[in-house]
Amino acid sequence: MNKKRKGIIYSTNPDFEYEYDNPSSNTANKEQTLAVCLEKHHGKTIIIVRNITGSKEYLKKIAKKIKVQCGVGGSVKKEEILIQGNVRSEVIKILEEEGYKCKKVGG
Repeated sequence: MNKKRKGIIYSTNPDFEYEYDNPSSNTANKEQTLAVCLEKHHGKTIIIVRNITGSKEYLKKIAKKIKVQCGVGGSVKKEEILIQGNVRSEVIKILEEEGYKCKKVGG
């Protein structure tokens, strides 16, 4: 795990304890509304899940669940989940089972 120290880099005080930045939590805020976008890139259809928060590991776990249940490929980039193919209704169904609110965007 990557720990980033806040503020102070070095201290001569022997009793000094560093403060660490708290990275995004392992779980996401499920009360948020996710945008499930349908886009075409290079002639191929992809589904992009936007506005999802959480750690990179959490996003990868959700993406893997979607890919396995839909039988498609995909990845996590820039805090977005990318899913190959036109499987938007299945993706929305899976995300709603996880407790998210979803909104169709585009197409």
